[in-house]
Amino acid sequence: MNYPSLMLQLAQNALVLLIAPLLLGWTNQCRAWMQNRTGAGVMQPYRNLVKLFHKDAVLAHNASALFRYTPYILLACMWLAAALVPVLATDLPLSPAVDVIALAGIFALARVFISLAAMDIGTAFGTLGARREMLVGFLAEPALLMVLFTASTISGSTSLITIVETLAHKSFVLYPSMVFAAVAFVMVMLAENARIPVDNPSTHLELTMIHEAMILEYSARHLALVEWASALKLLAYSTIGIALFVPWGIAEVGNWGALPLAVALLFLKLALGGAGLAFIEALSAKMRIFRVPEFMGTAFLLAVLGLLTHFLLEAPA
Repeated sequence: MNYPSLMLQLAQNALVLLIAPLLLGWTNQCRAWMQNRTGAGVMQPYRNLVKLFHKDAVLAHNASALFRYTPYILLACMWLAAALVPVLATDLPLSPAVDVIALAGIFALARVFISLAAMDIGTAFGTLGARREMLVGFLAEPALLMVLFTASTISGSTSLITIVETLAHKSFVLYPSMVFAAVAFVMVMLAENARIPVDNPSTHLELTMIHEAMILEYSARHLALVEWASALKLLAYSTIGIALFVPWGIAEVGNWGALPLAVALLFLKLALGGAGLAFIEALSAKMRIFRVPEFMGTAFLLAVLGLLTHFLLEAPA
């Protein structure tokens, strides 16, 4: 057994779990600065989690086991997805399992459970949020898969490790197809993480909320786990974007001396990505739910254009 690789895998698993709320807090704080507000601070998500874990959970009398266990399943799925992405190195023990289609399946599994849990109590808000969540997921998944297939055709594999090694550890090549894919990925990321313009994570208005509508019945530790899972999902999408479009700096197989630089570059990329996400949200307004299909259709079209551009301009004759 390769104990250094195993220890690095465990360290990466702990790292993504701990810094996920920090990325969420940094994004929210950057958005507050751009809107000329003071903001709650980058550590506010940690304070919220501590406060929720110290409260007593309140459950509806008709809540089933599915409702009670979904927060744990949701956190496990998002933690697994974030831990599988190569954020530090490409030679970790879980590397053979990092398939882009499997990652999309993990996100879909988590979506199914949170939607079922939202409908389990039988409230109008929960059912409304679940229906909207499945609508967004139904539209976002094809666009996400087309983005992943664009990167897969360049590397010749659906393994995220192979994609990183192809794009980052070989001769530098400009891929016009990845530009279309990057724009589509950002649009999918906004939709999947309930961010503006698709959803507003801080609203409780009946006509606009999607994610918040599904978790209104959760409290205390259950709500803390759901919020932590949401932060992990944002981190997972951010690290997938890094692996696909800016993978430079991720340590190569066996290059342990490059790990300090990989950690520093990871935090730099996440900081820039969080600021960029906040910039998009500061310039955007929440769109009507009926405009979401147009938004996601545009993302799918851009992803398809990226794939076609690869076959027309980049693929060898």
